[in-house]
Amino acid sequence: MTRKSKGTFSRRTRNIVRHHKLSMLNVGSQIKRFGVGDKVAIIPKSNYRDAPHPRYKGKIGTVVGERGSAYIVEINVMNAKRKLIVLPLHLEKR
Repeated sequence: MTRKSKGTFSRRTRNIVRHHKLSMLNVGSQIKRFGVGDKVAIIPKSNYRDAPHPRYKGKIGTVVGERGSAYIVEINVMNAKRKLIVLPLHLEKR
């Protein structure tokens, strides 16, 4: 018996993407700078190709390092530390 594919993690997100306006994606949001040790919140924006998984939406973490133009963010999920690679477009300083 074969299993049907359920698609990507962003399936059934038409309403979520619709509420974000494209005007929110300006140049300033893409060239944000964060330092190591800064507290940031993960807020996925309307560019869903490179957005983190929706389960991390609203989580607050610490910037641990940089990888290219992205940042490595460490968050706690159920007593486990996870490291995510997130573009500055989807991060906000806390």
